[in-house]
Amino acid sequence: MREHEGDQHQSEDTPSGPDFVEAGRKLFARESQFSTAASGTDHLPPMHKLEIAFAGRSNVGKSSLVNALTGRKTLARTSHTPGRTQQLNFFDLGGFCTLVDMPGYGYAAVSKEKVKSWTQLIHDYLRGRANLARVYVLIDSRHGLKKLDTEVLDMLDTAAVSYQIILTKSDEPKKGELADIVTKTQEAIARRPAAFPEIIVTSSREKTGVVELRAAIAQLLHERNEEIPQ
Repeated sequence: MREHEGDQHQSEDTPSGPDFVEAGRKLFARESQFSTAASGTDHLPPMHKLEIAFAGRSNVGKSSLVNALTGRKTLARTSHTPGRTQQLNFFDLGGFCTLVDMPGYGYAAVSKEKVKSWTQLIHDYLRGRANLARVYVLIDSRHGLKKLDTEVLDMLDTAAVSYQIILTKSDEPKKGELADIVTKTQEAIARRPAAFPEIIVTSSREKTGVVELRAAIAQLLHERNEEIPQ
């Protein structure tokens, strides 16, 4: 789980953990709005601000997490039917960066052709987007990493795309079960070359981890020399 460092070891020009928490709060307090959608790489918008993408299985809660982060209940489309996000959806975050809600992978109730099309779109986007700063890979905390998840992590490692694991729906497992999933997931990514080492545990329903994830995104922008709210 993510912990914020004390400021005794921070350099003067590097904000401390609490500063990133405040920067994250201000960042996501900015107006966020839908920008564009792409069903193929030929429809991708021009590369402008840094992009931060959210990937995961179709029922993992990507859209709910985007809505929780931005405080907008309907910014990203949510549905009780997994697989409704069928394209890359781009959201402008107050002019500071772009959030990308990616098509869910691995849902068996749609055609194999559709799954193949979505998968190809995801792969093409991840391999060719120079302004993609990080992919947050969402994993259901009730189940942990599945075979399809590890295949996506393999692809991200091969493409050298930085990614970080976000455990979702943390309000559903028992506390001991959740701790076990965190430990197993940590062990699974320990030697993966493109994996960010810290795991963030979230619950969109209870807003668990939302502050930490906002702070992590603000810190990422800062590390990439991008402007963050002061």
